[in-house]
Amino acid sequence: MENTGDDDRIRAGQTEQANLPPEDIYAEDGSIRSDFLMHVGAAIADRDLLFLRRHVLRLHESELGDLLEAIQPEQRHQLVSLLGDDFDLSALTEVDEAIRLDIVEHMPNEQIAAAIGEMDSDDAVYILEDLDEADQDEILSKLPFTERIRLRRSLDYPESTAGRRMQTEFVAVPPFWTIGQTIDYLREDADLPESFSQIFVIDPTFRLLGAIDLDRILRTPRGAKIETVMRETNHPIPADMDQEEAAQLFEQYDLLSAAVVDENGRLVGVLTIDDVVDVIQEEAEEDLMRLGGVGDEELSDTTIDTVRSRAPWLLVNLLTAFLAASVISMFEATIEEIVALAVLMPIVAGMGGNAASQTMTVTVRALATRDLDIHNAWRVVRREAGVGVLHGLAFGLAIGSVAAFWFHDLNIGGVIAAAMLINMCAAALAGIMIPMLLDRAGADPAVSSSVFVTAVTDIVGFLAFLGLATWWFAVR
Repeated sequence: MENTGDDDRIRAGQTEQANLPPEDIYAEDGSIRSDFLMHVGAAIADRDLLFLRRHVLRLHESELGDLLEAIQPEQRHQLVSLLGDDFDLSALTEVDEAIRLDIVEHMPNEQIAAAIGEMDSDDAVYILEDLDEADQDEILSKLPFTERIRLRRSLDYPESTAGRRMQTEFVAVPPFWTIGQTIDYLREDADLPESFSQIFVIDPTFRLLGAIDLDRILRTPRGAKIETVMRETNHPIPADMDQEEAAQLFEQYDLLSAAVVDENGRLVGVLTIDDVVDVIQEEAEEDLMRLGGVGDEELSDTTIDTVRSRAPWLLVNLLTAFLAASVISMFEATIEEIVALAVLMPIVAGMGGNAASQTMTVTVRALATRDLDIHNAWRVVRREAGVGVLHGLAFGLAIGSVAAFWFHDLNIGGVIAAAMLINMCAAALAGIMIPMLLDRAGADPAVSSSVFVTAVTDIVGFLAFLGLATWWFAVR
């Protein structure tokens, strides 16, 4: 009987442990575990602040961002409201723009200002840039003067530039300091950034002179002057440089951080590898979405927003489809006489479209990464033309043989084989030439290439197949 109480306590403890959320919030497929979402949803409904503070506030900002995207919109608002000033606003840098705006619009500007005051400047700018100017001004007015000036300067740079992405917190020292003075400064100054890997060297006007890595400082005697051990800054980045170009510099030169300078060469910030990783991911995602003609669409967008995003290019595609249909109508009599042509002609157009999409995808990506330029363009065009010829011969022979056997007519097989060769060559050339011409004209090839490339392969495919068939059966 004495053991009964102990057994009950053990069972109660086991039950309580079973009801706790998992430490690892992710399932094997990378999504948030359903049992964790259930616990959080119940805590929000019950206004269980103790649970939320214990199990939600411990999450990393990226994990909290994933949680915000996984729960329902009304739960997001309740969660942010319940957490109050403890809510980590930097988590909003990890969510879709629509979700970020939805959450921020339901937060008082006083709370946003207080949270931004604790954030890195690059994260603060990331959140502020989506707000309207009135809200920006109100929030910035609540910040200390120095911090307000720094954030306003970053916001004044155009979107998608290094100036928007940079951190304005950095460490800079004059060249005449000694290593010992620099180390003492790093130990004693409480306003330094939380993490940094190099120290910049500037003159009295803040012009960038060079930089020195922390490991070099630790290996150098205290009496040595900074100017004797500093190195010229590796590839300083102009503040108005496009963020994609800045990311390419990081990739090319294996940089961990880089100084950002204004038009006069004065140090205004630092771009770090964590921001560059985000840029690379965003640009790759943007290119992929634009290749599909969906622009900057996000999963959290409403139905109406999604319709508006996709409709324009669908309309252009409809117009090009009518052009292809008009080509078919020119050979209406031939199709009525030889029904097999109606059965086979989608094969020619479809194969050409797929081949062109392969070439176009590679070309658009090469243009984005600047691997394709005027110096190697002709060589790449010749290569793609050769690929088109070989694919046309191989698949033309295969499809021609099948068609001849299927319809018991060698003439049909020969016509479709020849049409396949013509269209595969046209597809290869269209897939590389159209993106290059659009890029040269200043248009974004990722957005507009697919519609025109598809139109070319459809029109050439139908024209080649039906035209050859009309000519061949007329001369027989």
